[in-house]
Amino acid sequence: MAGIVDFDVVLPSARITVTEMAAKSGLPEEDVRAITTCDSIPVLAAGEQEWELALRAARTVLGRTGVPPSAISTVIYAGSGTWGTPFWSPAAKVAQELGIERAFCFEMANYCNAVTAAVQYACDTIGSRPDAYALVLIGDRVSTLLDHGEPGAKELFNNGDAAGAILLAASAPLAEVLGSRMVTDPSWCDYYTGVQEGDKVVVRRHGHRDGLGDAYMKNFGQLTADVLDALDKKITDVDHILVTHGNRHIHEGLLRQLDVPRSKSVFLYDRLGHMGNADTFIAMRDLITRDGLTRGDLVLHATSALGFSWGIMAMEYRG
Repeated sequence: MAGIVDFDVVLPSARITVTEMAAKSGLPEEDVRAITTCDSIPVLAAGEQEWELALRAARTVLGRTGVPPSAISTVIYAGSGTWGTPFWSPAAKVAQELGIERAFCFEMANYCNAVTAAVQYACDTIGSRPDAYALVLIGDRVSTLLDHGEPGAKELFNNGDAAGAILLAASAPLAEVLGSRMVTDPSWCDYYTGVQEGDKVVVRRHGHRDGLGDAYMKNFGQLTADVLDALDKKITDVDHILVTHGNRHIHEGLLRQLDVPRSKSVFLYDRLGHMGNADTFIAMRDLITRDGLTRGDLVLHATSALGFSWGIMAMEYRG
C-alpha cells in the first residue's frame, strides 16, 4: 500500500504571547493561559504567507529525498479554505515554484481534518501507479481570522499557524498508510462561521450548545473501532495515538475512553498551541526525533475540524 516517503513541518516566525492576548481581550492572563496551555503561540508575522512556508517544507522534503519535480503527479493543498488570496490556487502556486509542470493541482478544504482526507485521497490515487508521487501541502492562517480583542472568543486563542509538506508514493520507506475513516456531523455546521466585519473576516461562535465534547468522544471512538476492525487489530495493538491539539481535555478524555496510556500519545501543549493540520505530524516528528518509534509500530492519527468532522488514519512505521 502507498504511504509516506518523507515529510516536514515549518512554523511561522512570529508568536503571540499570553500577555498580548490578555491585554487585547481584557481577560486575566491566567484565564488566557488556561486556554493556550503555553506562554505563546506561533503565528504568521506581518507579510508572512502560509503557502510560502509550505513551499519551504516541500523544498526540504524534495531535497532530502532527491525526488525530481517531474515525478510528482498530484499536488493537494489541504487546509481551511482561506488562502490569503481569494479565487486562487495555492497548490498550483507551490507547484509552479517547485517546477512541477505535469501534475493535477487542487485544494481540499476540511479545516484541521483536511490533512487526513488529503493523505488518504493521495494514497488512493497513486496506489496503482508505482512510478508516481503525490505531494500533500498543509497550510493554515487561522490566527489571522481570530479576534483577540473579543473575550467571548477566548476558546479559540490556542489556535496558531503552521505549514508542511508530505511526500507520498506507492513505495513508502517511512510509513505505510493502512487506511482511514472519516465522518461529519452536519448538525454542527453553523456553530462557528466566518463573519465579515469591516475589511476582515473573523471566526465567530453562534450561541452556545452543549454536547460538542460528547460528539468528539463518540465519533473518535467509533472511527477508531472502525479502522481497527478493518485491519483486524485491537486497541492493545496500537503503539501510538497522535491527537489534534485543539483541546487538551478532549485529548486526555479520548485516551481514557480507549483505555490507552498517556505514554502512547504525545503532549506538546506546554510549548505549542493548536497548529491546525500540522498537529499530528508535529507529534510524529517529535517521536521520530527522540527515537520513540520502532519499525512495525502501529500509529493512529486522530484529527478533527470545524464543521464538525473527525478522522482516524492508521499507519505502520517503517523508518
